[in-house]
Amino acid sequence: MMQRLMALDLPKIPIGKWVEAIESWLEGNAGPVFKGIKSFIGFTVNGLADGFNAVPPLLLIVLFTALAFWIGRTKIAVFTLLGLYLVYNLGYWENTMETLALVLTASVISVVIGIPLGIACARSDRVQKIVTPVLDFMQTMPAFVYLLPAVAFFSLGVVPGVIASVIFGIPPTIRLTNLGIRQVPADLVEAADAFGSTPMQKLFKLQLPIAAPTIMAGVNQTIMLSLSMVVIASMIGAQGVGADVYRAVTQAKTGVGFEAGLAVVVLAIILDRITQNLVKNKRKGS
Repeated sequence: MMQRLMALDLPKIPIGKWVEAIESWLEGNAGPVFKGIKSFIGFTVNGLADGFNAVPPLLLIVLFTALAFWIGRTKIAVFTLLGLYLVYNLGYWENTMETLALVLTASVISVVIGIPLGIACARSDRVQKIVTPVLDFMQTMPAFVYLLPAVAFFSLGVVPGVIASVIFGIPPTIRLTNLGIRQVPADLVEAADAFGSTPMQKLFKLQLPIAAPTIMAGVNQTIMLSLSMVVIASMIGAQGVGADVYRAVTQAKTGVGFEAGLAVVVLAIILDRITQNLVKNKRKGS
């Protein structure tokens, strides 16, 4: 049987050509949309980066430390103070702030798109069945592949890096928003219905508050994935610490690569701990 199938010599399915045809059609018919997205993202990233770098580094370190203490108390505040000063001492402060601007932009876009999609999945089994295979595809596709269409539509620079980071990082927010809302106890939902709550009241006053820890876990994962993708995006012109890591790899400079990587690690740990403690503080205060 196998020999007969091999003898058929079936033609190759031209998936690659189909994808390139779709890409060409989008470039020809959706150019103004892509230009608008590029302008908005570029303005946001550059504005954040310029704002961070306009503040004296030591003052900004103190402000970040105060924020970390307010959200995460002593341990994370001490780590923020020492970690950011180490980044400043090593000479990666400006690039780290550029990376932070990229990550914040990608994360906010992911949350703004991901949470409503997750809510839609939780409210409709049909939407969930449509979105789930797309999320599976997005999470299993190699990260480097996302750089190709991003460059084709937005050229080189920070914008394709943000777009690739959004595509790569958004699935956890969608999945865990859907999961968190679906895990709200059915008896509480029935009680809300019995008291005549509207769907919006039930969502904002019952489901989202109860699902907040799960949703924030998804946001946390999105931030971490966005940070990892921003580093990879240095290959297509995204600035920040990732560019230092990429140059160190291409020039075989182990020490420089380790220092730049250390700056990424410090930033990742600070963002991770702050987002984790946001929910803990909210739950203690509720």
